[in-house]
Amino acid sequence: MPRPLRVAIVGAGPAGIYAADALLKSATADEPGVSIDLFERMPAPFGLIRYGVAPDHPRIKGIVTALHQVLDKPQIRLFGNVDYPRDIDLDTLRSFYDAVIFSTGATADRALDIQGIDLEGSYGAADFVSWYDGHPDVPRTWPLEAEKVAVLGVGNVALDVARILAKTADELLPTEIPGNVYDGLKANRAREIHVFGRRGPAQAKFSPMELRELDHSPNIEVIVNPEDIDYDEGSIATRRGNKQADMVAKTLENWAIRDIGERPHKLFLHFFESPSEILGEDGKVVGLRTERTELDGTGNVKGTGTHTDWDVTAVYRAVGYLSDELPKLPWDLASGTVPDKAGRVIEDSGEHLPSTYVTGWIRRGPIGLIGHTKGDANETVGSLLDDFAAGRLHTPDSPAPEAVETYLGERGVRYTTWEGWYQLDAAEKALGEPQGRERVKIVERDEMLDASGA
Repeated sequence: MPRPLRVAIVGAGPAGIYAADALLKSATADEPGVSIDLFERMPAPFGLIRYGVAPDHPRIKGIVTALHQVLDKPQIRLFGNVDYPRDIDLDTLRSFYDAVIFSTGATADRALDIQGIDLEGSYGAADFVSWYDGHPDVPRTWPLEAEKVAVLGVGNVALDVARILAKTADELLPTEIPGNVYDGLKANRAREIHVFGRRGPAQAKFSPMELRELDHSPNIEVIVNPEDIDYDEGSIATRRGNKQADMVAKTLENWAIRDIGERPHKLFLHFFESPSEILGEDGKVVGLRTERTELDGTGNVKGTGTHTDWDVTAVYRAVGYLSDELPKLPWDLASGTVPDKAGRVIEDSGEHLPSTYVTGWIRRGPIGLIGHTKGDANETVGSLLDDFAAGRLHTPDSPAPEAVETYLGERGVRYTTWEGWYQLDAAEKALGEPQGRERVKIVERDEMLDASGA
């Protein structure tokens, strides 16, 4: 009887788990079958869901239920707290598996090349998200002394950052935020949050529901300048062809015409303001300079030469995520992705790097919603299975499932398992129970490993 197809997936976030699910649903899962090992550098699985989604979005975190069902399958194993390439590299993975899929996502902030970006008080949104989501590898404190704050960008991450800064700590206490984050937010002095977009309402990348949720807080007054409600032919075409863009524009229009209320924290959504410089004094942020833009007829904008200085003392850039370059894989520096064709990793020569595949943000960049990753996974897995059927996959030297366990054990890698996640999950829920909360997230890596029985 032939042995199962052995596949390693590096990255146990939604992209990697969707790829595992696609493999299990394939014809190969029946004969000769498939055996999948997920490698994750964090002690816990779920990637973006655990460390990239704001804690006050339990609806989005509900995706974990579906991911759980996949990881519960007996054909899948989880190896958490295993770093690529420190603990296991590509050559070693090839010695154990017929194929390797990389789904490592994007966790760093994309650069913004304007003067003053390196001043004290200028932050990347990804770093702030990691802090409030209890990432074990970031500092436990965050400077929140600024009373007036700017957020650059008009996507969902910008909304998350602005909303967390504008809410009170007590509003967020019922969520899973750890104690250090609650204490930090309790001392937050922000009372004015200004979100800046270079283009207009029709070009904003907000999700309609997430935008509307801004207005649900009893402490946040959302304010839109009526002068920022403007459309050209390109904008009108976008609204007609994109239901979500039209819903976002309608919500912004409604906010622009209403009276300003009395809620204590003001959140301003500015459009047609392109950040040109972060102003500094003694090495610290003291303001933001923007250039007013105007539509050019196509939905794009051009500068008007009119500048405004905004009185803020902290600036967060939420202009996109960037993936980390993966050793031994080709790399497209401009896009921050691994070059591919239908999920097959493509070398500089144009040839497919044998038995090596990518899916998710490391493949296409950090765009789209979590659910969009399913399409990526299906295409990548389809390519892998085509190569398997055609005999194009290499044959590993040590395909036995226990070989990788022996390898990690001999190198003293303290790894977690899927069974260990259930233990960590129970420990976090136990921490939350006395406070009437669903869970309190454990932050320290060693404490996560101990709770997981690593």
